[in-house]
Amino acid sequence: MAKLTTQTLAPDAEGLERAAALLHQGALVAFPTETVYGLGADAGNDRAVARIYEAKGRPSFNPLIVHLADLDAVKDLVVWNDNADAVAQAFWPGPLTLVLPLRDGAKISKLVTAGLDTLAVRMPEAPVARALLHAFGGPVAAPSANRSGQISPTRAAHVLEGLSGRIEAVVDGGPCQVGLESTILGLAGKPTLLRPGGITLDALSETLGARVAERRDTEAISAPGQTRSHYAPRASVRLNATDWDPGEARLGFGAVDCDLNLSPSEDMTEAAANLFEYLHRLDALGAHTIAVSPIPHIGLGVAINDRLSRAAAER
Repeated sequence: MAKLTTQTLAPDAEGLERAAALLHQGALVAFPTETVYGLGADAGNDRAVARIYEAKGRPSFNPLIVHLADLDAVKDLVVWNDNADAVAQAFWPGPLTLVLPLRDGAKISKLVTAGLDTLAVRMPEAPVARALLHAFGGPVAAPSANRSGQISPTRAAHVLEGLSGRIEAVVDGGPCQVGLESTILGLAGKPTLLRPGGITLDALSETLGARVAERRDTEAISAPGQTRSHYAPRASVRLNATDWDPGEARLGFGAVDCDLNLSPSEDMTEAAANLFEYLHRLDALGAHTIAVSPIPHIGLGVAINDRLSRAAAER
């Protein structure tokens, strides 16, 4: 692909107006959500959506999340139901994506759904994302703004490291607050957790009044972020390290001697927010391996371990 000049835009009225205009022209614009930076394109424009796959080097079978400014806009695209209403009232706007049947006649590129008859939708909470969506006035397809399979970006600088020259602009809204991609809940049938994230399985189950099922890894891809190798740094990743080997970059958790510590106080929210940023920093050191302390598999630890296991998978 031809090399582009990637603009950095301020998160003010002028910058957001420029970003919205670029989206209307079929350009790619990265912007911050509360989870990670998303790589946005007009979700109804086939050519623009195809450029997301090209810029990221993303497998065509992996669907994209559509971001929307309000609930009416969501309901124009998907078949709504009582379960969706319950979790939307509890968690939207916020880091929760819902997978629902695609409404007949919805003006969404078939490239967004990757051939499925469902659509992944969410209403982000981050003020910059919401302002951009209102300025654009339509659905924006936005996977994480990184090269496919690599570490997700939580700062504009991370976006530029991987995508400078491949996209038209990035809106620099500072660091993302959550730092992990959204939880994905399938509601086209029995409620099923398709990807763990900042909204826990227990919280969803409590809201719906019944235990939410969990997707098995052997099932076909039905939502973003389900490929086995994902979120990967250049270095290999060694999990559950209780000691360190010579030459490793050391990512700690709790009271351990390390290069960077996700949370010395074992605070899961702090660890989630730091995860991708610290992987970026340690990868930049050039070590062959990043060793990671054990993370308890409870609450947000489930989502953190999911991302780490994909980062450590065979490539």
